Amino acid sequence: MSAKRNMPWRDPLLWTTLGFVALVLLMPLLKPVFAALFPRLERPLYEQDSFVDLAAWHIALVGISSVASAAIGVAAGIFVTRPAGAEFRGMVETVTAAGQAFPPVAVLAIAVPVIGFGAEPALIALTLYGLLPVVANTIAGFGAVPPAVREAARGIGMSERHILRHVDLPLAAPVIIAGIRTSTIINVGTAAIASTVGARTLGSPIIIGLDAANIAYVLQGAILVGSLAIVLDLGFDRLVRAAQRWRRA
Repeated sequence: MSAKRNMPWRDPLLWTTLGFVALVLLMPLLKPVFAALFPRLERPLYEQDSFVDLAAWHIALVGISSVASAAIGVAAGIFVTRPAGAEFRGMVETVTAAGQAFPPVAVLAIAVPVIGFGAEPALIALTLYGLLPVVANTIAGFGAVPPAVREAARGIGMSERHILRHVDLPLAAPVIIAGIRTSTIINVGTAAIASTVGARTLGSPIIIGLDAANIAYVLQGAILVGSLAIVLDLGFDRLVRAAQRWRRA
């Protein structure tokens, strides 16, 4: 561990982040490469929007929706694992499972006539779509806390609030963060379809490329979306490790 800290250039998260940033900034310079790969295409590079702007909007959309899913999902998971909310557990699990099964495209189709085109319907769809992993892992994390540990905490005079804060959350944190990690990575890919309702994301080259049979556009968008997913996955891996250290402490 200390060797890795002394040699940050060996950090995969650093290199994947730099690689993603370089791809976003330097994609226009790769036009000759795509022109050579796809000589039949008149427009081998997506130029309707800046890749920097698309990446910024994509990250913002994923970030806001993932934070909303995490906040709602963790709160719901905590509520149904408390005595006061135990009777609602089945309903919450059913609703979140239905939200995962309901296609995001269908949510967009329903939301657009009410809200209009843009990022707002996409935020609703992504938030609903990301709830299930968070709720399921929160319930599983709290369910895995040994009852003997809670009883020991009560024995030394801790209140239920203090048990939640100092016992349940530290022990369940790695599992909860793993659920948020899954939810966020799912949203990275799902956010690409938000471009079908006017949101500016890295899915724009993909959607336009599919419509125009331009495989180069599709490839450019897919490479950036995949790279972003890898960066976030490695970042969450750090959070899981930190949560495991918190749990041991």
